[in-house]
Parts: sequence; C-alpha cells; structure tokens
Amino acid sequence: MLITRRLEFDAGHRIPSHNSKCRHLHGHRYAVEITLSGDIITETGAPEQGMVMDYSEVKRIANAELVEKWDHAFLVCSTDLKLLQFLESLENHKTVVLDVPPTAENLALIAFRVLDAAYRDTYGNHLRLEQVRLFETPNCWADATREQACPDSPCRTD
Repeated sequence: MLITRRLEFDAGHRIPSHNSKCRHLHGHRYAVEITLSGDIITETGAPEQGMVMDYSEVKRIANAELVEKWDHAFLVCSTDLKLLQFLESLENHKTVVLDVPPTAENLALIAFRVLDAAYRDTYGNHLRLEQVRLFETPNCWADATREQACPDSPCRTD
C-alpha cells in the first residue's frame, strides 16, 4: 500500500550557471510530497490500525528532518563563493549549504536521502520511502525514487 503526505515551505536559491532568470536570487513556495509504502497495520486496538502510518507522524518526521531546516532558508551551493560570503555577512541568516546546485532535481534527491532512514520500518510493517516529489512551482517538479537516490540501497544520510 502507498500513502503520500504533502508539506510546504518557503526558501530562496539561485542557479549561478543558469542562462535565464534562475541565475538571480529568488525564492519559491516549495512543496514536497513524501510517498511511503508498507503493510496496513492490522493489530486490533493499535492506534494505527487500518493505516500504513499515521499522517501526523509522516508530517512530524519530515518537519524535524527536513522542512524546518529548509523553511525560510537560502539554499546555496558550496561553490557559489561570492554568495556564500555575502550570506555569511548577514547576522543570524538561515543558510543551507549544499554540495550541488539547488535545482529541484538535486533538492528532491537530497530530500530522499535525508528522509529515507527516518521512515525506515518505523512501525514494523515494512515501511519504506518510495518517492519524494519536490515542487519548485505548481507546474514544475522533480521526482526522486529509490532507484535514483539510492542505487546501492539503503540510502546513506551523510
């Protein structure tokens, strides 16, 4: 059985090598959809009976592991040195430094790798992260699946 939870956050970024508007500082109202697979819990009287996972738990874990860290942050590539220097000059600025440009594709892959271990078999029902869909805009998104994010499964979180 598959279940999906959607969460939203705001963040800024830029793609310095891009040939269009995205090379400039800007922000998005991102959305992330987290799709999990697992067995439906059948234990009589269990709080999660009839569920793969309680949606509030999906949200709690995603918020703690990812969303709260990226929300209202500026996502910047470690090689974007001038921008990093500027962001570091801003007192108490929330900056997330990534090893890759903060494209929707890369953010989806990073999100998958971060969340994979957090959800793994949480309820003893073979729970597993299957896909992370990251919307950069309502009309543009990237899907990261286990095959892309973790070719040598399980994903590492380092």
